[in-house]
Amino acid sequence: MQENIVYTTMRQIKKHRYLINKEISWLYFNHRVLQEAACQSVPLLERLRFLGIYSNNQDEFFRVRVATLRRLAEVESKLFSPIDKPEDVLKKISKMTAEQQPEFEAIFDEILDSLEAEHIHLVNETELTEAQKEYVHQFFNTRLIDSITPLIISRTEEFPELTDARIYLAIKLFCSGKPKYKEYALIEVPTTDFSRFLVLPTEDGEVNIIMLDDVIRLCLPDIFQSFVYDTFEAYTIKITRDAEIDETEYDFGESLLEKVTKGVKNRRLGCPVRFVYDNGMPADMRKFILKKLDFKKSDTIISGGRYHNFKDFMKFPSVGGANLNYPEFTPLKRREIEVAPSVMLAVEQQDLFLYYPFFGFSQYVQLLREAAIDPQVRSIKITLYRVANNSKVIRALINAARNGKDVTAIVEVRARFDEEHNIKWANRMQEAGVKVAFGVEGLKIHSKLTLIKKKNGKAIAAVSTGNFHEGNAAVYTDFTLFTSNKKITAEVEEVFNYIDQPFQSKRFMHLLVSPQEMRKKLMALIQAEISNAKKGLPAFIHCKINHITDPDVITKLFEAAQVGVEVKLIVRGMCAILLPEALKGNMEIISIVDHFLEHSRIMVFCNNSVPKYYISSADWMPRNLDHRIEVGIPIYDPNIQQELRKIINFALNDNVKARIVDGRGKNLFKTKGDIPFRSQYKLYEIYKNDLLNSQNE
Repeated sequence: MQENIVYTTMRQIKKHRYLINKEISWLYFNHRVLQEAACQSVPLLERLRFLGIYSNNQDEFFRVRVATLRRLAEVESKLFSPIDKPEDVLKKISKMTAEQQPEFEAIFDEILDSLEAEHIHLVNETELTEAQKEYVHQFFNTRLIDSITPLIISRTEEFPELTDARIYLAIKLFCSGKPKYKEYALIEVPTTDFSRFLVLPTEDGEVNIIMLDDVIRLCLPDIFQSFVYDTFEAYTIKITRDAEIDETEYDFGESLLEKVTKGVKNRRLGCPVRFVYDNGMPADMRKFILKKLDFKKSDTIISGGRYHNFKDFMKFPSVGGANLNYPEFTPLKRREIEVAPSVMLAVEQQDLFLYYPFFGFSQYVQLLREAAIDPQVRSIKITLYRVANNSKVIRALINAARNGKDVTAIVEVRARFDEEHNIKWANRMQEAGVKVAFGVEGLKIHSKLTLIKKKNGKAIAAVSTGNFHEGNAAVYTDFTLFTSNKKITAEVEEVFNYIDQPFQSKRFMHLLVSPQEMRKKLMALIQAEISNAKKGLPAFIHCKINHITDPDVITKLFEAAQVGVEVKLIVRGMCAILLPEALKGNMEIISIVDHFLEHSRIMVFCNNSVPKYYISSADWMPRNLDHRIEVGIPIYDPNIQQELRKIINFALNDNVKARIVDGRGKNLFKTKGDIPFRSQYKLYEIYKNDLLNSQNE
């Protein structure tokens, strides 16, 4: 489904002159990821993985955001502000990505040199010993050959449809004595069936790894042995396609599930938006392929190195010593849950929270498992945006349904790139007796809610800033609140009722719910700080969030900073704020890219020294505030409030991984104080020590 686009008028742009385009701000964010790959204090294999994350991010950026901009470029230009004219933004994106490519290649080369010093070598087909060649040939002939399907593209009228996000070897075949007589072929590198990396037998204590691409290069004479050619050159290419699913393209009578299912099938045929090729490719070959693909000079064509699809480096083999990876963090367990007879009883005694990945996701799964077999539990309701491949959450829900519980799962089938995955799980749950709903047309359900109701009328709610996903919880920082507060659980149930009947107006006294009232309440909270500052009362707004791009919210934050409200923002990703020099005394924005992906969303408002605390599934973007069902929840428990305060303070005091975000794209490190303070590692240390101390009491 195409994202809702908010057009900024000329009148607004004068009002919001300190805005930058959100797509450009996203490129600034991804450059911070690339900077982490360049950072020599990061372990070597982690640096490789950051290159993989950067590459994967860039792919998705082109598949979605650039694809949308290309479509918008056909819309009348007067609808857009000067910072949002699609054709101008596309030019700047093309320029910035081209500038970052050499930097990426240089970082990769530097990492490879450093790995050499650790006796780890990434070798190509020309660097193998005879014994290694024999091993590679055996691997090719016994395992890989059945997955290799060459296409002679110089003999076909129509160029084959290149699959998005796959890599191909474009091959030039010719005779060494007659270079003019040539043919072109294409081979897809079968990374869906095999690892991109083949670890070779160790020789003299040296670890040698060859890319799957180079395995194929070595064996090209075997592949084309029936041809008369004796010389083969292979160059990697990849294509990125428009991956947006536009529900309006399908029949009015089709259900949301049918539309998304059809859209996923058609995604592979989306319009090409980017072509990346090996810069060593001969010009005649490049022209031939681009002509066949119908690419124009104005399209995004990127000259890269020998290897593409660096997302595969996120799964680089774990070789070498422990110093090449981040230290392992053993997830802690909330002691209040551990000593209680059950999770539900512990939550009925007091509000509890889990902060992933410092605390383990297993205690949330434990809550579901208990509910699945507890004879007093009548029903379970849950919203699911993304789930793990082998989801223990889904298993617990299925078990609950089989035990006679009334289980309802609201599955968001439009979770981008997880559509097929979610449809598969939805079908499996339906087969097991779970009631499955597929969301609301026109409103993505992005809230993260669980509601467990007992026969005696008591209820427990789990409200999270992130997905109920075991894999994400191991690498994303996210926050889940467990509560039996009747005022909260009643409103969580009202959210489920709203999902069932989304066009009925509902009022919420405690929760912040979009698209109903979240924007209005958020603006009121900021306005209250402005009013207090004008009266000379204490006033601050401290927020940890993923993205801030909403013009009205940004303008309100500027207004707050101008009258003396202390505005401190920790923004991981897109930040459309061009921070005025005059406001830097009252307004600070940082971003942290570290071991874990910062994903938790926390808001703290001074409220005249009686702070109000919230966690939320929503970022401060038009889509979250106006076009999605999102939930923010107040934190009333004083102990949990202290934890949120600690998380915010630690992030603001980080002088190791925090970078300054001011809208100018420099991403300079924030360096204050002589003692290094790394917030993620310091938090885990504090939590671990607190747990040990409580166990010894």
